[in-house]
Amino acid sequence: MQGEETGTGRQRNAAGARAGRYVQQPSGYKAFIPAPLPPDPPVAMNAEMTRLLSDADRALGQLDGATTVLPNPDLFVAMYVRHEAVLSYQIEGTRSTLGDVLEFEAGEGPRVVQRVKDVEEGVNYVKAMNHGLRRLEKLPLSLRLIREIHEKLLTGVRGGQRDPGNFRRTQNWLGPAGCGLADATFVPPPPQGMGELLRNLEDFFQDRELLPVLIQCGLAHAQFETIHPFLDGNGRVGRLLVTLLLCERQALRRPLLYLSHYLRAHRAQYYDRLDAIRSDGDWEGWLKFFLRGVYEVSLMATDTARSILNMREEHRQKLAHNANGTRLLDRLFERPMVTVRMAQDYLGCAYGTANTLIRGLERMGLLEEISGQQRNRRYRYKPYLALFERQALEVARADEDAETPTTGSKDH
Repeated sequence: MQGEETGTGRQRNAAGARAGRYVQQPSGYKAFIPAPLPPDPPVAMNAEMTRLLSDADRALGQLDGATTVLPNPDLFVAMYVRHEAVLSYQIEGTRSTLGDVLEFEAGEGPRVVQRVKDVEEGVNYVKAMNHGLRRLEKLPLSLRLIREIHEKLLTGVRGGQRDPGNFRRTQNWLGPAGCGLADATFVPPPPQGMGELLRNLEDFFQDRELLPVLIQCGLAHAQFETIHPFLDGNGRVGRLLVTLLLCERQALRRPLLYLSHYLRAHRAQYYDRLDAIRSDGDWEGWLKFFLRGVYEVSLMATDTARSILNMREEHRQKLAHNANGTRLLDRLFERPMVTVRMAQDYLGCAYGTANTLIRGLERMGLLEEISGQQRNRRYRYKPYLALFERQALEVARADEDAETPTTGSKDH
């Protein structure tokens, strides 16, 4: 690596040395080499930062507490992870929906076949998250675990040929489709310089006394995105890291904080904040944006958990004298897509009994037929899914209004 970049312009702002520097590479392009964490000078914990941290901590605690009153919180977690998987991939341009993922898991429906690859990517996200949580029972959050998660994410889907589970050995860059290194918006550190940076990041993960955990999460996410250590899938892994770090530190008992909703709704600002770290050393601006996201998403998830609890009680009262209906209702909170045959198998009853039950739930407005077929009809638990779809619709509307960021999110 030769020659530090000098001059004027945003990339050349000397204040950015706090976060790193641009270095001329032998082949002519300039790559950004981030400074190790924690930032130096340290993060300025002024009144605004302290208030945002306090608000985010309190909202996160409310979310953690709200799930404990759910009869079976793991069912809520399973749905929320699927919801996050869809939003995380939508950030990167896929068009699959929560309904598509649920249909795929229940058995491919006609609507899914055309987008099967998108849906498989969402399913992989769920597998990667669950794998990470299981491994945290035995392993600390580490480079080894990050590679394992990456392998789970990309195996068998688009990007599967881009060395899943291994840190890159070639240069990557970010920018508009078709751009090269010479006109890239951002060039991460070259592969020969990544080892030391990643070891520093791993040490930073594992230092439990250094900083408040949410500040640590925000710094780690931004640093990971700057290093961009994989050929593909960096954004997804970077978002997963936040949740995994919170669970490892027991700031959350269950994996319920997912920032994809917030980051997609504020996509342009997200890229601008990351860029300001690199150009101006503005860690504080990024952290304030991050903490606002934690606060907003925590409140939204808490509201969803409470709505689910109220809905469950309301629907159980409607089925108070129907034992099979109550059992099936509990199952629908885990798997909101159902057929008569699936209900029959789950309840261990006759086909006719299951069919009568399904039709009854449809008349009550709890189930909605979605296949449009006369045979092998498929139903969804409409009121339950509506809670999650409402969030997706809000994000889509915000997405339409948002300015497209010049940095993009594609790995090259």
